[in-house]
Amino acid sequence: MPRAVVVGGGLAGLASAAALGETGYEVDLYEARPFLGGRATSYPLNDNSEEVIDNCQHVLLRCCVNLLDFYRRLGVEGKVAFHREFHFVEPGGRISTLKRGALPAPAHFAGAFLRMPMLGLAEKAAIARGLLAIRREYARREDLDRITMAEWLAEKRQPPRAVERFWRQVLVSAVNEELDRMAAGHGLQVFQLGFLAQSDSCEMGIPAAPLGELYNAEAWKRFPSVRLHTRTPVERVAVRGGRVRGVSAGGSETGAETVILAVPFERAAALAPEAGLCFDGWEHSPITGIHLWFDRPVTSLPHGTLLDRTIQWFFNKREGRYLQIVVSASRSLLSMPRQEVIELAVRELGEFLPETRRARIEKAHVVKEARATWSAKPGLEATRPGPRTRIEGLYLAGDWIRTGWPATMEGAVRGGYLAAEAVSGNRFLAPDVS
Repeated sequence: MPRAVVVGGGLAGLASAAALGETGYEVDLYEARPFLGGRATSYPLNDNSEEVIDNCQHVLLRCCVNLLDFYRRLGVEGKVAFHREFHFVEPGGRISTLKRGALPAPAHFAGAFLRMPMLGLAEKAAIARGLLAIRREYARREDLDRITMAEWLAEKRQPPRAVERFWRQVLVSAVNEELDRMAAGHGLQVFQLGFLAQSDSCEMGIPAAPLGELYNAEAWKRFPSVRLHTRTPVERVAVRGGRVRGVSAGGSETGAETVILAVPFERAAALAPEAGLCFDGWEHSPITGIHLWFDRPVTSLPHGTLLDRTIQWFFNKREGRYLQIVVSASRSLLSMPRQEVIELAVRELGEFLPETRRARIEKAHVVKEARATWSAKPGLEATRPGPRTRIEGLYLAGDWIRTGWPATMEGAVRGGYLAAEAVSGNRFLAPDVS
């Protein structure tokens, strides 16, 4: 039985381990932390309540075909609940709901979009012209990685309120970067694959269980040849004579002729300096998650995207009493004390959900992920490596390799599958929706 070592228990590492384990490989996966999932995980809240929280709410769309394939491999696809409606909430509480109608793609949103009160008719017409331009230019225009999404929108003469309330509201959350720092190609991809390609590709999937439950030991019983080693950091990849010889973990070397590095890009470069990986100019983009528990229900909406304020999304986790709030590309919050972040979130949330002003907060928790994703800025695509390296037997996995996607859960699984394909010669990657 061929053997492989996977370093890193995030989605990319787990996806590569599952793919190889399913096709006859013996796999040892090493993860430094006590839990799996990487940046998409959950852990106990240390307040004696036995509460388990996600580090931040993660969602997917039906166009995330490889992530859904990975969930099917683990047998946990039933733990994701799909929603067909997007609720845009204005300060004051007015709601605009976007949902698909009976028309085929790309016109399936037309009726609901025209009825959304958050935008005027001229703004909607401009957005429609922008969406038609995406249909023409996506995967055809050659400079989309050299210009920002903000520049593309200016070129298409999008009105300021259309940019702020529609384009920015969707894209900053999807790509975790501001429009003036985001390569236009990633922005166009979100709308083409998620909103225009197929009528159901925009359905939003929200895990109905803590993220950690998706990767627990029960799921891995399907893969008896995969061994998971948590709390086992790898210090270095052993390279001799131009090829991989194993990994150093826990003070001893484990022999292996195949190693997949499924760790953040800067960590991969440090673990295997012989590979000559270079990430000059790469940056991170942060995400902040704010968890609020109230003494009473404060909303019946399952989720909402929040307009014109710092906070961007809320997710109703427990009958309106526990909300998760997400702020993507949250650089302005990194240096802010956690109590001030909570106060800001509560104050702004009261503008959207008036019942929160009458409720008492029982507890609150803030998670700042300063290195949540790599920054999807222009010019980066040409520098993203493939899964192979110049070291024989050493492979790369992660949302940061050349997956064709930005830093998302789908991108991470694609990175894991690409590494498994390079190792085994088998095909795992599903094509994008068309």
